[in-house]
Amino acid sequence: MADAFAPIRAALARPGRPSSDYDLNPGIALPEGRQLRAAGVLVAFEERPEGLSLLLTKRASHLRHHPGQIAFPGGKVDPEDADPIAAALREAREEVALDPANVEVLGVMEPHETVTSYVVTPVLARIRAPFRPIPEAGEVAEVFSVPLRHVTDPARYSIEGRRWLGTTRRYYTVPFGPYYIWGATARILRSLADRMT
Repeated sequence: MADAFAPIRAALARPGRPSSDYDLNPGIALPEGRQLRAAGVLVAFEERPEGLSLLLTKRASHLRHHPGQIAFPGGKVDPEDADPIAAALREAREEVALDPANVEVLGVMEPHETVTSYVVTPVLARIRAPFRPIPEAGEVAEVFSVPLRHVTDPARYSIEGRRWLGTTRRYYTVPFGPYYIWGATARILRSLADRMT
């Protein structure tokens, strides 16, 4: 029986490079002496009859940071977390009720630096068995899935821009239906697409 996750395993075996929110904005000066905080996000795929699908969340609209944005389950590395992988698994349990025992970690991609001074490790994973996501009402407005073939097709990506700190900041987008996937989430997915093409 064919391994549906073989393309992801193969992508992880290829060399990659770190990414950042500044990739498309070489003119933006990074703050001197900035302190980066470690974080981990779970880039989790589930096997379905129509193919692999990616689990994503829509952040609650009342949150102080990134309200209403599309994100991976995940967050900063807390003192009790051994590493970004542990943080990603813990946050996925808290945010969408995904039991870490139902997750097979496939590997990690190079870190992504955000404009909010986080260095984010994308943790690629397989959801072993079907589960019913339960959004954590304080943080997550919605949980949804996107086909792997959508986010790994470079033709689905575009570069857009908006004013930020007095200049135009450019970023990747990869919209899916009503969901506007952009910023760090889209940049991490674009890194995966680059590895798989």
